[in-house]
Amino acid sequence: MGLSVSWEVVLFFALGMLLLYGVGWLLLVPLKKGLWFLFNSLVGGLALWALSLLGEGFGLVAVVNPFSAILTGFLGIPGVGLVLVIQNLL
Repeated sequence: MGLSVSWEVVLFFALGMLLLYGVGWLLLVPLKKGLWFLFNSLVGGLALWALSLLGEGFGLVAVVNPFSAILTGFLGIPGVGLVLVIQNLL
């Protein structure tokens, strides 16, 4: 009662595992980048909110909206400066 497996079955099993690994990797990498972008946008919104609270005495007010939070999250600290310049000069 021997269990014999043909080489074709082993080959297709290995190819299927490689394909599954590749598809999983392609789905996971954009998810990580999307979560990173979402986290940075939330931190950018919090930075704008804190700067708006601190800047009220100096006349620097940053309106926190989804666009400014995304811009700040994407650009980081220069994004905070850009949002302040755009909102206070225009």
